[in-house]
Amino acid sequence: MEDRREDMELLEKIAEGSRAAFDRFYEKYAPMVYHIALRIVGNEVEAEDVSHDVFLEILQKPHQFDPKRGSVQAFLAVKTKSRSLDRLRKKRDLLVSRLEEAALKEKGAEFYFLRQLEQQVILDALAHLPEEQRQAIIHFYFHGETQREIAAAMNKPLGSVKSLIRYGLRNLRKQKELFHWMEAGRGEEQHEA
Repeated sequence: MEDRREDMELLEKIAEGSRAAFDRFYEKYAPMVYHIALRIVGNEVEAEDVSHDVFLEILQKPHQFDPKRGSVQAFLAVKTKSRSLDRLRKKRDLLVSRLEEAALKEKGAEFYFLRQLEQQVILDALAHLPEEQRQAIIHFYFHGETQREIAAAMNKPLGSVKSLIRYGLRNLRKQKELFHWMEAGRGEEQHEA
């Protein structure tokens, strides 16, 4: 309860322009915000940018927090997730834009950027998996290790590794549905031929 009271006081002082209150708030929550952003965007520089955006928004609009809707931690977690997904969408849109520019220049460049786009989508999708599922899939599909080798490396039973791979693939399929625009783009390309 005291933690919640301190958070409210800090936010009120931030609204009044207190640099010390903002510094204390940042010191208290920056590691949590960065960690959430890193898990979503999968890149340290991008996670730092997301953290910066979140805290800049807190500095500019400290009254956005509504204590009736939950804790400051939950508020920051939701805000961080939202800003992280926004950043991934912008990155995806930028890659699509580059792909479209390349298509206008030459067909060879289109293939290169399409390949780059697919790789980025796969990396983004992998970044959204739970850590153990991501590791099992990377070891199995990218490093070519057997399930037994993965089980030994992860110190897990073979059945658990099989489940991690199966659930990881299922989660990737769900994400593929979210990014179905890639499939639509391929379909258009096939129809053009």
